[in-house]
Amino acid sequence: MDAIRKLRDQVAKQQLAVFKQFSGGIYGGSDNVASDENEFQQHQKLEKLYISTRAAKHYQKEIVRGVEGYIVAGSKHVEIGTKLSEDSRKYGSEKTCTSGNTLSRAALSFGRARAQMEKECGVLLKALGTQVA
Repeated sequence: MDAIRKLRDQVAKQQLAVFKQFSGGIYGGSDNVASDENEFQQHQKLEKLYISTRAAKHYQKEIVRGVEGYIVAGSKHVEIGTKLSEDSRKYGSEKTCTSGNTLSRAALSFGRARAQMEKECGVLLKALGTQVA
């Protein structure tokens, strides 16, 4: 998220620089040759600025797409993990072994722990989704 903020700040600074260049007046002086040279240099700077701004914008879009893909995959992982934890808890509460209930208790404990992990992972994915949005 910090990288996205830095990109936004950089783009904003570049846009402010362009605004300052145009509002400050790039056309000045009575000498046409110097004016043309100054105009040419300003045009080159503006073109470089435009290219870098466009590249930053595309890079930012790629980051967002990647994070959205991670959220989708993570959500599917949470869904599968939740199902596993439910099945483990169900097994732990219903089944008993002939030699004791050690396996049942282990399955029940695993189910509870897994459910808590998936809950935390879901919270993380929601927070990440909020930041991207």
